[in-house]
Amino acid sequence: MVLCTLLLAPLSAQEVAKDVKKAAVKSHLKQHFKPYGFIRNYFAYDSRESMSGTGDLYYFQPYDVNYNVTPEEAAATGVKREDLNAVSSFRFLSITTRLGLDIVGYKWRNTEFGAKVEVDFYAALTGTVHKANGAALLRLRQAYLTLAWDSLRMNDKDYARVDLLLGQAWHPMAADLSDVIALNSGAPFGPFSRTPMVKMDARLGKYVTLTGAALWQMQYMSLGPKGSSAEYIAYSKTPEAYLGLSIHDRGFLMRVGADVLSICPRVTGAALDSVLQPIMGTDGAVQVTVSDRITTVTPFLYVQYKHGDFSIKAKTVLAEAGEHLNMNGGYGVSKIKPGGSYEYTPTRTSSTWVSLVYGGRVGQQEDKHPQMLQGILFGGYIRNFGTTHSLVSADLFYYPRVTNLNRMWRLTPTLLYTVGRFQLGLEYEITSAQYGDAALGLNLSNGLADRGLHWVTNHRLQLMTKFNF
Repeated sequence: MVLCTLLLAPLSAQEVAKDVKKAAVKSHLKQHFKPYGFIRNYFAYDSRESMSGTGDLYYFQPYDVNYNVTPEEAAATGVKREDLNAVSSFRFLSITTRLGLDIVGYKWRNTEFGAKVEVDFYAALTGTVHKANGAALLRLRQAYLTLAWDSLRMNDKDYARVDLLLGQAWHPMAADLSDVIALNSGAPFGPFSRTPMVKMDARLGKYVTLTGAALWQMQYMSLGPKGSSAEYIAYSKTPEAYLGLSIHDRGFLMRVGADVLSICPRVTGAALDSVLQPIMGTDGAVQVTVSDRITTVTPFLYVQYKHGDFSIKAKTVLAEAGEHLNMNGGYGVSKIKPGGSYEYTPTRTSSTWVSLVYGGRVGQQEDKHPQMLQGILFGGYIRNFGTTHSLVSADLFYYPRVTNLNRMWRLTPTLLYTVGRFQLGLEYEITSAQYGDAALGLNLSNGLADRGLHWVTNHRLQLMTKFNF
């Protein structure tokens, strides 16, 4: 008996050591690794053909009218005159289901370390009109690491905190989103972009934070002669720059900032003679290097107030170009120089949105399954002021989606019901766009389609189911 005890004692000690090690590993993972995500389905109906992405879930605006015949042709032939874009559609998809991992709690001396990886599934969809064919694949949303230094003494009373982020994350101008359940989060009435960056937030005392960032382009890119591409910023060799100031106190937050972007739309072009005609060689126009560049400045203001079950948010942006922020804006050629280089002029677009949220707990409350009903109201308005200088040609005008949008508004009431980790949302989104007559073309003096103005409206009804984990 004593012999058996002596032989089994080491084995028992090993089992205890294994259990202790497993417990330590489990505790470490629980302390430092925070997985999260959700399974989300959208069911969406549109009253007319519209511009949208991500399987038609990311809504932009209704298409302009597209009549099959002119009034004269209808009178002569007896064919009924119809708007071919006045066609309704429906879809439901779960491609925006999300997985994420936060890594927190690591520290070396006075430096805190963290990281995030976040993905969803909408990549690799194909199709012609609605682009919802095929199997959705993983795509990267966010991937960054953070370093932080806390309790940095400023004076006898105040302390500072500095956070440094390196990787892909929300653009500083897009980080404050509205509360709608729609996938577009209020775009294109506000900036929407995740992009590679190096960003610093310096919290100076209790109420003020200074933010500076150098950014690059990947998914959301500038337009140009070759379409949407990161090539233009690559040839500029100049990162996009952001500088902002935040003031926060209790339920109040205000941010003000500006984004500066400098790109080179072309690096080669046709050599020109004295009357700006291409110099022709045996294989066509002679190509030379050019010094094209356009620099734009986009300021914004954001305010937010929360008290109890009520919150209000508002953001306004005056964008020069702005297509790299997923907004309605672009630029065009204003002058062709004798050497073959171009000068450019950006559009100026005012975009503003406001969202209100009110709601709290309802029904019988249990710790594991709290219930909440919220009412949300979103309103947005876009005004296109055209280009700062006249355009050389409508063919040398780079603008997202369509060039004849003059202004647009949106109103979105929403009901969101939450039971524990489950959410059910119902949203009605009415978007109305004012277009100029495309057949009459752009006014080259200001880059606007300002003749034959008319309104086109889409009604979207959307149901969302979501389970958070």
